[in-house]
Amino acid sequence: MSVVGFDLGFQSCYVAVARAGGIETVANEYSDRCTPSFVSFGPSNRSIGAAAKSQVVTNYKNTVQGFKRFHGRACADPYVQSVKSNLVYDLAPMPTGATGIKVMYMDEERVFSIEQVTGMLLTKLKETAESALKKPVVDCVISVPSYFTDSERRSVIDAAQIAGLNCLRLMNETTAVTLAYGIYKQDLPAPEEKPRIVVFVDLGHSGYQVSVCAFNKGKLKILATAFDSELGGKDFDDILVKHFCEEFSQKYKLDVKSKPRALVRLNQECEKLKKLMSANSSDLPLNIECFMNDIDVSSKLNRGQFEEMCAELLAKVEGPLCSVMEQAKLKKEDIYAVEIVGGASRIPAIKERISKFFGKELSTTLNADEAVARGCALQCAILSPAFKVREFSITDVVPYSISLKWNSAAEEGLSDCEVFPKNHAAPFSKVLTFYRKEPFTLEAYYNNPKELPYPTASIGQFLIQNVSPQPSGESAKVKVKVRVNVHGVFSVSGASLVEIIKTPEGEEPMETEQTVKEDEVHTVLFLRAFVDVLTGDPKQEKKNDQPPQAKKPKVKTKTVELPIECNLHWQLSSEVLNMFVENEGKMIMQDKLEKERNDAKNNVEEYVYDMRDKLHGVLEKFVNEADRDSFSLKLEDTENWLYEDGEDQQKQVYIDKLAELKKIGQPIHDRYIEAEERPNAFEELGRQIQMYMKIIEAYKDEQYDHLDELEVTKVNKHVNDAMAWMNGKMNQQNSQDLTVDPVVKVVEIKAKTKELYSACNPILSKPKPKVEPPKEEKPTENGPVNGPEPTESQPCNPDKATSAGTEQETVENKLPEMDID
Repeated sequence: MSVVGFDLGFQSCYVAVARAGGIETVANEYSDRCTPSFVSFGPSNRSIGAAAKSQVVTNYKNTVQGFKRFHGRACADPYVQSVKSNLVYDLAPMPTGATGIKVMYMDEERVFSIEQVTGMLLTKLKETAESALKKPVVDCVISVPSYFTDSERRSVIDAAQIAGLNCLRLMNETTAVTLAYGIYKQDLPAPEEKPRIVVFVDLGHSGYQVSVCAFNKGKLKILATAFDSELGGKDFDDILVKHFCEEFSQKYKLDVKSKPRALVRLNQECEKLKKLMSANSSDLPLNIECFMNDIDVSSKLNRGQFEEMCAELLAKVEGPLCSVMEQAKLKKEDIYAVEIVGGASRIPAIKERISKFFGKELSTTLNADEAVARGCALQCAILSPAFKVREFSITDVVPYSISLKWNSAAEEGLSDCEVFPKNHAAPFSKVLTFYRKEPFTLEAYYNNPKELPYPTASIGQFLIQNVSPQPSGESAKVKVKVRVNVHGVFSVSGASLVEIIKTPEGEEPMETEQTVKEDEVHTVLFLRAFVDVLTGDPKQEKKNDQPPQAKKPKVKTKTVELPIECNLHWQLSSEVLNMFVENEGKMIMQDKLEKERNDAKNNVEEYVYDMRDKLHGVLEKFVNEADRDSFSLKLEDTENWLYEDGEDQQKQVYIDKLAELKKIGQPIHDRYIEAEERPNAFEELGRQIQMYMKIIEAYKDEQYDHLDELEVTKVNKHVNDAMAWMNGKMNQQNSQDLTVDPVVKVVEIKAKTKELYSACNPILSKPKPKVEPPKEEKPTENGPVNGPEPTESQPCNPDKATSAGTEQETVENKLPEMDID
């Protein structure tokens, strides 16, 4: 399985992967580890990431950014309406009322949901990860701000599904940072010791988050979190933009906000100026050429002036720091270190305020931009069976207190109960017990709306179905399991009906329970005694205080699972989600086809430019003047066609056009290549011929006297034929003009060289036979032990045999070893 972490940022994204060597942040096709969170729509395709950001000025109406803040929000949401006026692209409601983005795509007006646009961005990040890992990517961990509500979190999960990703966990950004920090620490306190307390401050482009974490060896526990969703790098950019808009209005009489293109350019320049002021305290210039109405604008600003303008924003820094310390009930001296991350944390005034608050130097051991992605990849590696990771337990918290309310049967009206208080450990499950005669609805909601950066406190309704009374007519016992899962999303994950069945006499009961009257049960509910503190443990159920009866009726129970109908706030239906998945597949295919079409077009354009330069350069000698002029004219016509009628043609048209040009140009290019490679080919053949001729001339020498004369004669003929062929071809070629096709091609010369080698080498490289010296013999009275047997033609003569052996040995020792190629 894939092990990938995605930091899905407001302005930019990072992708981290697990490899054998550890966690690595990977680069995109531009060799940049940062991928801009931009999606641009065109007449024939989409551009995503850096390619989309490059179109933010030229195609501003259809290039979207900053859409992360619209997850799970209605178009009529006051926050959405407040930021709408500052956007250069249009928002429109979806059929459900959710926020959509209106653009022109494929020459028609389309409204895409936030889930779809985020899915497009995730598709790009997925491609980046696949390119790095060289394998498909499905499983991943995705980061979200810790202050995201249920609706926003479910929206991101749906976006991941649209991109074909299986999100193993939505991880809070600050929790990802704590994991990236703690898992590599070797000096953490032992589990039984006092934990090490570290504060993490994450100031990104769109939000400010603070968390307090307790570390022990092998585990981390988030103690508390605080945030300000309206304090981030973009808010400092907005102040600069507002300042220069007012200045240019007075100085140049320009209404910048009336021209979206100019506003986009000013935003870009202000962001650059903000980064420069973090490193320089002197006056810094801001210059934009042809800003509006062909007017060049210029100004300057220094860090001191910038901090004065941002005084209100900077004053908001301490709020979340105080809040998180109060929630965790900590003193400043309890803090071991304060770690800061996030792009906007580089602003000196912010660092100064955080440092002053805690009274200590800030720690920057983590990469400010990449820490979140690396933490997500580490979490994915922990969840993956494919990687061995040090055991590390992660306990997150519930960011907002969650309550349930329901219609009470005993009292007319609503009853409610807080099931997960703020900063309760997560993931976590609880079991609630109800007594009901009919189906009932539970409504989950955030019980402190003032804490929410979100207009609606409702999470959703859960209808517990198929509830019926006991055979006796009394209320049935219903156990409801509620859970905050690994994504930080609340759900009613299960419900079961406990049926009481009478036991025949003599049979042992499975479980005995005391019958409780309905009105007494509601009293229990009102006192909130129905909550089982531990997960699903029947021993933890609150017992009725009535004294035991003298005789208990023997009963046994059976548990029946009940269906639950969920109606969640801004949840996409499965039909809509499937439609979005299908549409994303179609758009991916369209992008691929458009890329192939553009590649074919670019190939034609590249060939035109390349050949036009070479016709008056390296290819000049290989084409006559008339043909060169004719071909140059055709190349020029093709170039004009590319920017006129050929601007938007089908892929096959460009392929045919390139083939038409190559039909003329390829022979010229081939003549040039032949002329470049021919001398080397002839030289190789000549070297082979010379080598074989030297061996033939010396074959009667002692070194080659083992070669057969008839075979050498055949070799000599092959060599002479090859030499004659080579000389003839060289003479013909030298007398021929370079503007016509060559007499002989390089491939023919190489074939002749190979043919000569195949004919001659087996003969001339034949090894000289070796004569084995006779073995040492011990004479006996009948002669040598291993002497030759006497025959009619060869009498047995020991002395002669010995003499012959000595002579052969001498000859053998004189033979040189040969190695003929």
